Amino acid sequence: MAEKPNILVIWGDDIGITNLSCYSQGLMGYRTPNIDRIANEGMLFTDSYGEQSCTAGRAAFITGQSVYRTGLSKVGMPGETVGLQAETPTIAELLKPHGYATGQFGKNHLG
Repeated sequence: MAEKPNILVIWGDDIGITNLSCYSQGLMGYRTPNIDRIANEGMLFTDSYGEQSCTAGRAAFITGQSVYRTGLSKVGMPGETVGLQAETPTIAELLKPHGYATGQFGKNHLG
């Protein structure tokens, strides 16, 4: 049986495809060598759909559900009742039974 691949997702706010030299080949006048190395050892994705807010985008990636299903269309304020529902499975929860250790670091705005 083949070894499970490592999965690493780097999620950035307000970053365009040309900001990473693995995509732009240095067109912007600088290089991102560490990210380029990770890209060379893994894979690059060139087609995607973006949500208007970072919260909606994160929720869509983490749950595989659209904003219409999650209800997370914008950053919630303290005390809001919106957020991921306890019964909504996340990519982390779905990977754990397959032997993956999962973690998320940084902001999430998911309630």
